[in-house]
Amino acid sequence: MRVTEGGVELEVPGEQTDGVEESVFYNPRQELNRDLTIATLRAYRDREERAESYLDAMTASGIRGVRAAADGWEVTCSDVNEDAVELARSNLARNDCEGTVEHRNGNALMHEQVFDVIDLDPYGTPMPFADAAFANCRDLVCVTATDTAPLCGAHFNSGVRSYAAVPRNTDYHAEMGVRILLSALARSAARFDVGVEPILTHATSHYVRTYLELEHKATSADAAVDELGYIHHCEDCLYREHENGLIADPVETCPHCDGNRMLTAGPVWLGSIRDPEFVAAVREEVSAPDEFGTAEKARELCIELESELDEPTHYDQHKLCRNWGLPANAMDDFLADLREAGYEASRAHYGGTTFKTDASVDEIRTATADNLV
Repeated sequence: MRVTEGGVELEVPGEQTDGVEESVFYNPRQELNRDLTIATLRAYRDREERAESYLDAMTASGIRGVRAAADGWEVTCSDVNEDAVELARSNLARNDCEGTVEHRNGNALMHEQVFDVIDLDPYGTPMPFADAAFANCRDLVCVTATDTAPLCGAHFNSGVRSYAAVPRNTDYHAEMGVRILLSALARSAARFDVGVEPILTHATSHYVRTYLELEHKATSADAAVDELGYIHHCEDCLYREHENGLIADPVETCPHCDGNRMLTAGPVWLGSIRDPEFVAAVREEVSAPDEFGTAEKARELCIELESELDEPTHYDQHKLCRNWGLPANAMDDFLADLREAGYEASRAHYGGTTFKTDASVDEIRTATADNLV
C-alpha cells in the first residue's frame, strides 16, 4: 500500500492479515519515533556541522532512510532481507532521493565503513549491533529498543542475558527500561574508549528511544561509566534510593518502613537522559504540523522532557495515594504542594500521573497530605 509520511510518499507492506506476516516490516505506530528522528537530525546538524552521512542499519521498507535523504543527509540503507532492499531502492527513487542501499548484515557493514550518524532500529534488543556502531560512528548513535519486558524486569532472565544487568519490575518500569538500556550502551561504547552523552531519550508506548552523542576519548568513556550505579527499591512502601558505583551494596531492610522486601537493580544509568537545550532545539524543529503528523504529541513530549528532573526514578501519584488510602487531587496542585514545602518536583514523561521529586516517600506524604483529605 502507499503511505505519505513527513512529506514523502512510500510503498510499504500492507497490514498483517489472517496470521500471515509480511516479509518486510512496517509499523505505522512508529511515526512519532520517525518524526522525532528527523527533527533530532535537523537539530543535530546545527549542533555538529560536519555530520553528513547517515546509516539506517535495519532499513526494512526504507521509510526512515528515505525521510533522512529527503532532508539532505547522505543516506545508506542496509538490510539482510532482499525484499526490503528492493523496496528501499524503489522508495528512494519514487521520491527522487539519492542514497545507497546495501543487501548486507548491519554489523558487517558498520565494521567496514564509518558513518557520522548510525541508526539502530531492530526488532527486539539492539545490543547485538551496539559494538559495531560505537566502533565505527563519528558523532551520533540513535537506538530503539522494543523489548520493553526484558528491559523493565518483567522478563527477568531475558533482561539479564541481553543487557548484562539486573532489571527489576517496579512501578517505574518504563524508566527502569530506559536506565538499563543506557547502562548497557554506555558499557558497550566504553570498550572502544568512546564516551556517550544521552541528548534525548524517551520511553513511549512499547519502545525506548535514545540519541547518544559520542566523544572518542578514554576519559570520556570513564566519565560515562561513572554515571552507572544501583537503585534500591522497597516493594512495600515504594521507598527508593540510589548509589553510584559498579559494586552493588544491597540494602537489606527498608529505612522507611523496616520491611525486608528490598530489590536492587543495576548497573543502571543514573545520569541525565537528555540535554534540555538540545531537546528545546528539537521541539523547534517539529513546529510545522503539516510536515509532521505527530507534531502536537512530539512537542508535548519535548516540553515534558525539557522540564523533567534528573532523578533516576519516578513516582505515580495515584499508586501512592492508593497505598495511603487517600484520594488523589489534581497533579498541578500536588506538585505545587511539594514545591511549597521546599522540594523539587516535575511531571515525568512516562504517564499523566507520573512525577519526579527529590523528596522521599515520607516527605511526599507529609508535604501533600493536607490537600489529599
